[in-house]
Amino acid sequence: MTDFLVKRFVKDYEKTDDIKVREKYGMLSSITGIVCNILLFVIKYLVGFLTSSIAIISDAFNNLSDSASCIITMIGYKAAAKPSDKDHPFGHGRVEYLTSLVISFIILLVGFELLRNSFLKLFDPEELKFTWGAVLSLVASIGVKLWMSVFNRKLGTKINSSVMLATSEDSRNDVVSTLAALIGLISTLFTKLPVDAVMGILVSLFIIKGGYGIVKETVDHLIGKPADPALVKKINDMLMEKEKIIGVHDLIVHDYGPGNMLASCHAEVSSKENIVIIHELIDACEREIFDELGIIMTIHTDPVDVDNEQVNELRSRMNVTVKSIDERMSIHDFRITSGECDINMIFDVVVPFDLALTNDEIKKKIDSVFEGDNVKYHTVITFDRTYIES
Repeated sequence: MTDFLVKRFVKDYEKTDDIKVREKYGMLSSITGIVCNILLFVIKYLVGFLTSSIAIISDAFNNLSDSASCIITMIGYKAAAKPSDKDHPFGHGRVEYLTSLVISFIILLVGFELLRNSFLKLFDPEELKFTWGAVLSLVASIGVKLWMSVFNRKLGTKINSSVMLATSEDSRNDVVSTLAALIGLISTLFTKLPVDAVMGILVSLFIIKGGYGIVKETVDHLIGKPADPALVKKINDMLMEKEKIIGVHDLIVHDYGPGNMLASCHAEVSSKENIVIIHELIDACEREIFDELGIIMTIHTDPVDVDNEQVNELRSRMNVTVKSIDERMSIHDFRITSGECDINMIFDVVVPFDLALTNDEIKKKIDSVFEGDNVKYHTVITFDRTYIES
């Protein structure tokens, strides 16, 4: 069904990096959600009113809030599809993240309201009226919401949309809450205990937990998450397959919303290479990365002395030394300068954020390895932090 709807209503559906195509995916998701949720609200409200079930009525208003979320999603995709302008030169893609944040707040609001009403019903319960019509309507609602969850997850995964994945999560919450309401209704056949209220409390806590997870994920995007390891590997592999590039470091990826990323890195090349040839190579690499990954890439070249045996030996020893401190550490931009009494080893070392050692402690550990040498070495270290997931 999902594939049929996509092919029927989304023109050029395979071009998922195109902002206009993403907008059409958003419209499909939103309109489908509005129609399904309004229908479910009407059915559940009538059933809840006739059976005096707070869980079913709360679930009905949860569906109504989902309709509002779908309208917000529709507006969000429209705004995110706007082209770059002088005030927003990187486009409006991050509006998708803001839309996810709004939806997550609505989920939290519904969760806390359901929690409040469930506690009230726990101490002042109403007798539920069991009917098979109510059972059938709730079972049908579970089926619809389960389909909507799968539908939005497929769309969200296909176009890498945090909004649709949040909507999918919300639909999954609805499946659980409706199932709880169904259990509460059926329990009236066996007990007078306020099972309906207890199930409402459990569902509300589940909804609040899900809403918090979406808030955290969205805020991480807005603040700035590390680059996806798979994307980092792809960029590294594309650069390292070039014969004249001997190393890549300081890779940074800036996310301005789905389909709108900028990145930069340093590429090491032999200091003996022709600068014009290297310039042409780097230009070709930047174009290739944009064509294949859709990333606007800026590459800085670092000349490296690869023919100096002393430099190569010291660089190798330094690599082994930092790896002995922590396997995740690495060095780059290694070079030496010789003075009358000692040799300066100048380099950058990349340190994981969670390493317990201070910069001074790391330097002391490195210096201690070279203290026994006949030559007096002096380390000049720049400490870097990684911008990718380690």
